[in-house]
Amino acid sequence: MTTRRAYGLTLLAALTYTSLMFCWFTLPAYLPTIRQELALTGTQAGLVAGAVPLVYIPLALVSGLVVDRVGAGRSLSVGLAIVAVAQMARSVAGGFPSLLAATLLLGVGATAITFGLPKLVSTLFPAGETGAASSLYLLCASAGTAGAFSVGRPILGPALGGWRPLFLASGAVALGYAFVWVLVARTAVPEAETDSGFELASLTADLRAILSNPALQLVVVLGVVYLSVLHGLQGWLPTILESRGMASGTAGQTATLLVVANAAGILTIPVLADRYDARRVAVVCCGAAVAVGVATIARTGVGVALLAGIVCTGLGVGGLSPLVRAIPPELDGIGPRLTGVAVGFVFAGGEVGGFGGPVVIGALYDATGTYATGLGLLCLGGLAAVAAGTRLDV
Repeated sequence: MTTRRAYGLTLLAALTYTSLMFCWFTLPAYLPTIRQELALTGTQAGLVAGAVPLVYIPLALVSGLVVDRVGAGRSLSVGLAIVAVAQMARSVAGGFPSLLAATLLLGVGATAITFGLPKLVSTLFPAGETGAASSLYLLCASAGTAGAFSVGRPILGPALGGWRPLFLASGAVALGYAFVWVLVARTAVPEAETDSGFELASLTADLRAILSNPALQLVVVLGVVYLSVLHGLQGWLPTILESRGMASGTAGQTATLLVVANAAGILTIPVLADRYDARRVAVVCCGAAVAVGVATIARTGVGVALLAGIVCTGLGVGGLSPLVRAIPPELDGIGPRLTGVAVGFVFAGGEVGGFGGPVVIGALYDATGTYATGLGLLCLGGLAAVAAGTRLDV
């Protein structure tokens, strides 16, 4: 298969990620309205907003095992179909229980897409050339998230008549694209090496190979650091900036620097790492950028140094994001056959950090009266990524 054709298939597959993220983040975009209409408490609203990441913790390994057995093509189509049905179910939710149940179902479909795309890329590209393709589908995911806030909430929602019609329409579009991808996968996606079946012995052997792989355990460390820093700062950075005297509007605009820098890191760092065969160096540099950037945010007031710290952190996190997906197929004992469950293992651990990062910052602020303590832990996470990167043989 030519490189151009492989990238074309990756782009078509990545649109499933765009659809997922648009559907996923229409709820946070409309959360104040939904909370008022459905009379949700603050705790209920928080549970609904965090339900999808929580699904990854118990289901990541299971979903990865399934992806490795059914293949990327079917995993992406089934996953997106589940997301579509869940999104349409959310459009008719009458209260907290039904909204939460539909959002948890969306999370189930999300795991199939999250682990199906690395599986597909490991099939289409040699192990040392997956970084750029991973960046491509992550950029498509970012486009879906941005679209929910910049187009879905202010434009499409009002034009369609509110959040319920928007959820119904976006779910229908996602379902339509799931059928489109089925046709593409059947005709254009090459058969990948998959496991023999769902026998207990086969499942146990795969899990043993994954859980005992020391190099993959280092990648799990990177996943924890990446998700804890990303979710921790996404959740708290505007509040931290406001606590230093910045106006709320300015704080929100300043916090978008983290998103922009994150996208820049996704786009550039893995491509350079692949070009110069320097993934270990890239991981170490990304970890160092996170540590320096978060330390700068913690220790400086409003000014140029603070902006530089935000950008530095975003670049480091953005670089780690595709690398934790691209490295597992290259590891001895993993390869393309076990890519799905390997990435699932990374996210099973990583999402503990993704959920815990914001919680720890808030809890330490309550205990100490300063955000510097929580930021200090995130800085130590960056140093942990440096240590893990130096031990990786990639």
